Amino acid sequence: MKRIKLAIALGLGMVVSACSSFEGPTRNAPMQAPTLGAAAPQAQPRDYRLEAVRFAAPADLTVSEANSFYPLADIVWRGDPLGDRKAQIGEIFETAITRGADGLEGETPVVADIELARFHSLTERTRYTFGGTHSIKFDLTIRDAETGAVLEPTRRVDADLPALGGQAAVMAEQRGETQKARILAHLSALFREKLTGGPGAGTTPAS
Repeated sequence: MKRIKLAIALGLGMVVSACSSFEGPTRNAPMQAPTLGAAAPQAQPRDYRLEAVRFAAPADLTVSEANSFYPLADIVWRGDPLGDRKAQIGEIFETAITRGADGLEGETPVVADIELARFHSLTERTRYTFGGTHSIKFDLTIRDAETGAVLEPTRRVDADLPALGGQAAVMAEQRGETQKARILAHLSALFREKLTGGPGAGTTPAS
């Protein structure tokens, strides 16, 4: 399959919407303000062919490298070497949606706009004790690749995934099931649903 085009905007300044999340300082700015309150699309078959992915991580998302049990930040990621966490997460999304779109040769070429709201994985301290949850949230908009028209309005996707801890995490690591591998598999399956209209394709409108 040809490589999907990826555009990453890491310094995007966004307007923060009025609604808030219960988890720390998560931002909730929708990508398309005019679509707020639009009904979530119903799960139905799509006829898509993914042409490009545009990933944005707003500049005001906070990042923590603290090795505490639960750092108060929007982005906590330890599945890659120390570096630009927003860029690393952008690559995760690119890989996941490319895998999820593999084999889709529909009549409608589309662009997936993804704006990160939260990517709070586990610190070393949490992973090797009791585990927890990979808290992943983003806004997704599907557009016609040729006209730019919105085919599916912006909606919030809750992609949380249970995270292994303690001995279970150690054993999984030995099998090659790293945090990154598990998150990639999870997001790939989720994007497959979003692009084909499978179970769970309809999600909550961004707010």
